[in-house]
Amino acid sequence: MSQSQLAHAAQTSQAALPVVAGQVGRLSQAVMAMVLGLFVVGMVGFSHIDVVHNAAHDVRHSNAFPCH
Repeated sequence: MSQSQLAHAAQTSQAALPVVAGQVGRLSQAVMAMVLGLFVVGMVGFSHIDVVHNAAHDVRHSNAFPCH
């Protein structure tokens, strides 16, 4: 390969990297959002600690989300 071909290949590979990194970033953000949502609904919403459960219950009602 000539030096100009190597330079072009290096530029092409660098241009493709942010697209892949962006997709991985979006996927990890989506997974973390789902984990946080499951934690809030599963652990806080059904907690046996009255203060935590009542706080989650009040937030659901203030957002007009039916829960019972």
